[in-house]
Amino acid sequence: MKRLIVASTSTVHGSGYLEYILPELSTFFKSVNTIVFIPYARPSGISYDVYTAKAKEAFEKIGIVVKGIHEFDNPVDAVKKAEGIFTGGGNTFELVNQLYKNDVIHPLKEAVENGTPYLGTSAGSNICGVTMMNTNDMPIVYPPSFDTMGLIPFNINAHYLDPDPTSKHMGETRETRIKEYHVFNETPVLGLREGSWLQVTDNQILLKGEYTARLFRKDAVAIELDTDTVIKQETLI
Repeated sequence: MKRLIVASTSTVHGSGYLEYILPELSTFFKSVNTIVFIPYARPSGISYDVYTAKAKEAFEKIGIVVKGIHEFDNPVDAVKKAEGIFTGGGNTFELVNQLYKNDVIHPLKEAVENGTPYLGTSAGSNICGVTMMNTNDMPIVYPPSFDTMGLIPFNINAHYLDPDPTSKHMGETRETRIKEYHVFNETPVLGLREGSWLQVTDNQILLKGEYTARLFRKDAVAIELDTDTVIKQETLI
């Protein structure tokens, strides 16, 4: 049975790394002793070791050991044998590039589909969608494909921001960019606000957290989804 937590962010304002979601993770990973951490997105270019240490510190609080995928001799075997997996945030282009480069993306998809519990935050959540095309990140590298794991039947726009009516900024809003995407693409997009996440259990997708989420569909008016809403296939049409 497929089990995922797809979170908009790792850190909400005023709290520490993963702090806001640790109670949920304690239950989600209750049968897990060790997690394989995928640091490929590494924010601001920090080393894999530094990023992994940050994840280790957070999971120590709920009694779980973390080991970075780069610490294994074979990353594919690490994913296949993992008790649980966490992919952190950073740059989605670099994350996807490294997943393809290390031949990990397909084994990762298979492991999650076969029941390995998976946590993604930010970039690690973007790769749960059909493609990574709704990332907010700068294209600093060129991955072999924009196709990602397709574990949910839509794309994620993490850190979704509503337009600020008092702002003098004249550039595109997040909603404008998603509408531009839908000029050429059919896949629905979920704008996931910071502090909210998706709890995926097999084919059920439940919105959790403090905030509503905004669902965009091609040639349709965007709708707000309340927390604790099950996102059904008919909602996406």
